[in-house]
Amino acid sequence: MAFDKLQDGILRMRNPTVFGLDPKPDYIPSHIMEKHISEDGLSLQTVAEAYLEFNRGLIDALCDVAPAVKPQSAYYEALGSAGVWCLEQTARYAAHKGLYTIADVKRGDIGTTAEAYSAAYLGRFGLGGGSTVEPFGFDAVTVNAYLGSDGLKPFLKTCRENDKAFFALVKTSNPSSGELQDRTFSDGRTLYETVGDLLAEITEGERDRYGYSRVGAVVGATYPEELAKLRRRLTSIFFLVPGYGAQGGSAADAAHAFGKNGTGAVINSSRAIMCAWKKTGNDGRDYMEAARAEAVRMRDDLRAAIGL
Repeated sequence: MAFDKLQDGILRMRNPTVFGLDPKPDYIPSHIMEKHISEDGLSLQTVAEAYLEFNRGLIDALCDVAPAVKPQSAYYEALGSAGVWCLEQTARYAAHKGLYTIADVKRGDIGTTAEAYSAAYLGRFGLGGGSTVEPFGFDAVTVNAYLGSDGLKPFLKTCRENDKAFFALVKTSNPSSGELQDRTFSDGRTLYETVGDLLAEITEGERDRYGYSRVGAVVGATYPEELAKLRRRLTSIFFLVPGYGAQGGSAADAAHAFGKNGTGAVINSSRAIMCAWKKTGNDGRDYMEAARAEAVRMRDDLRAAIGL
């Protein structure tokens, strides 16, 4: 099943991390941006081309260190059609380099709209006459679970048909998540526990070689007690864990996400790796080396915390 590929990579590299590719113009070294300035100056297209060069450099630098990559679609959609092109090209290049690819899109809808979203990122689009094409080809996506099972089942259907996976928002890393997610129902469960239980229910009986289903949960390292509680509760659910590093979560916090033998979770870092070059004082010409050094530091930090 779909998370086998990710878990295989984690164990092979002894590194349970995914690096985010969330580009902004001021994250791109000036020598790359300047290369793409046309006679008319910068445009949405030229910035997208600079993003792609930067992304490819990071993928080249990290593909033998980290097993997975996670582009956040909003940063690409901000550039319109040029950004969507960059997202597609980034996904295909990462897959070519052997990385497990996660589209951080946080889509949430129902019915045929959810079917269209899942087909776009995980499945195939029918062109008519029996012809189909794979628009993006990601291995997994993030989904907003707070519409209930109507918003999840179309993604699950696409995942089963194409051997893909998705991560649903459960207990997110942001400071205000508790305003809604920590609310308690009459049965004693919090909202986030209820959503986590729903993920287990819709995949009852589906397990891969490591004991996990094809539906995962997004659970933040910024709430280690809740993370530990959910790990004990959701033994068959693979966790995607944001909040490490820049948001304040430590390796010790993130360690609560793992099940037996250090399996069942992948920890995200985006800005710390992408912008590592800003701490070197070398104007970004060493951005690949700086990113690799930060990724190795994170890997070793997590290895020590979980004993992988």
